[in-house]
Amino acid sequence: MPRNARIDIPGLLQHVIVRGIERRDIFLDDDDRHLFLDRLAKLLLETGTDCLAWALMSNHFHLLLRPRQTRLASFMRRLLTGYAVVFNLRHQRSGHLFQNRYKSIVCQEDLYLLELVRYIHLNPLRVGLVKSVEELETYPWSGHHVIMGKGNLDGQKPSGPRGRC
Repeated sequence: MPRNARIDIPGLLQHVIVRGIERRDIFLDDDDRHLFLDRLAKLLLETGTDCLAWALMSNHFHLLLRPRQTRLASFMRRLLTGYAVVFNLRHQRSGHLFQNRYKSIVCQEDLYLLELVRYIHLNPLRVGLVKSVEELETYPWSGHHVIMGKGNLDGQKPSGPRGRC
C-alpha cells in the first residue's frame, strides 16, 4: 500500500517524531546527544529553519520545526542520515538506526502550538528522566532549559504567541 503524501512546504510548522528501529536506543551516551544537537544546530542555521521546541529521549526525539527556505523532507534527510552514519561508526554497527520514516504533524493554531511546546518540553519529566520541573530547567537534552536561560541551542527560536505558527 502506498504511503500518504506529506504536506511539505516552507513556512509550515510541524511536530516531528523519530523513533529508533525496534524501539532501540538512538542515544547511548552524552556524546551521541552532543553530536546530534551539534548537527541539528548547524542545519537550523544553514537552512534558516526555526526550532521552537525539542526533546531527546533515549529511543526517540521530538522536534517542532518550521523550515523557511527548504522543505522539511530535505532537512530531515540530512539530519537523520548524517546522524545515523556517525552513530554507526562510533558504535561499530551497521544497518538502519531509525524505525520507518519520521512522523510529522502540522501545527496550525496558536492554542495547539502552546500545548505542543509544553508536551515536547515536559516529555523527559513524563518518562522519568528528570524528577521535577526544577530539575527539567537544567536538563540539557530538552529545549526547556534554553527557554529558561540555562542553556543554548543555536537556531532555537522563542515559542508562544510572539513566535507564532
